[in-house]
Amino acid sequence: MPDNLPVTSDVAPSRARNLIVAVAAVVLAAAMFLGIRTQSAVPSLSELAASAVPFEEAQANGKPTLLEFYANWCTSCQAMAADMAELRESYGDRINFVMLNIDNNKWLPEMLTYRVEGIPHFVYSAADGSPIAVAIGEQPRQILSDNLDALIAQAPLPHQQNFGRLSAIEGDVVSRQSAVNDDPRAHGSAVVN
Repeated sequence: MPDNLPVTSDVAPSRARNLIVAVAAVVLAAAMFLGIRTQSAVPSLSELAASAVPFEEAQANGKPTLLEFYANWCTSCQAMAADMAELRESYGDRINFVMLNIDNNKWLPEMLTYRVEGIPHFVYSAADGSPIAVAIGEQPRQILSDNLDALIAQAPLPHQQNFGRLSAIEGDVVSRQSAVNDDPRAHGSAVVN
């Protein structure tokens, strides 16, 4: 049998199989790329905090406020980031969204005032800055939305004193301020009577 004769029985199925594998690889690569891009659309806590209304401004601008105490390491806070971004998009023109990072000792007086013992810790405040209600831990988006609607309407909040899954804060708030903070998870708990 001469060497230059093509073997037709193996070439056609091999080419078809290679083409199918190549098309499948391209489709899978595109799906993975789009999946990664979709997941990154959720804002980080740092991004949300950077675009939040400053605490001092919220105290003076005459709008009701949703104050959130958080930490970047808080898994409950991270789990709520997408919902918080959506709520801010819907209500941001009528309500101040303020975020205070408990890792920043600057907010120690506020942590003591609002008795922050776990995060996320939400404080609903009227337009005059007076606190109305507290919610601690993960909150369903609908509960937050119901409360924000009532806050805007200056009506009683339907869901007050809600407690969901939270990240505990370890240690003592007062001693935390003077201690050297080698561990970023060494936080204080406000137990003030």
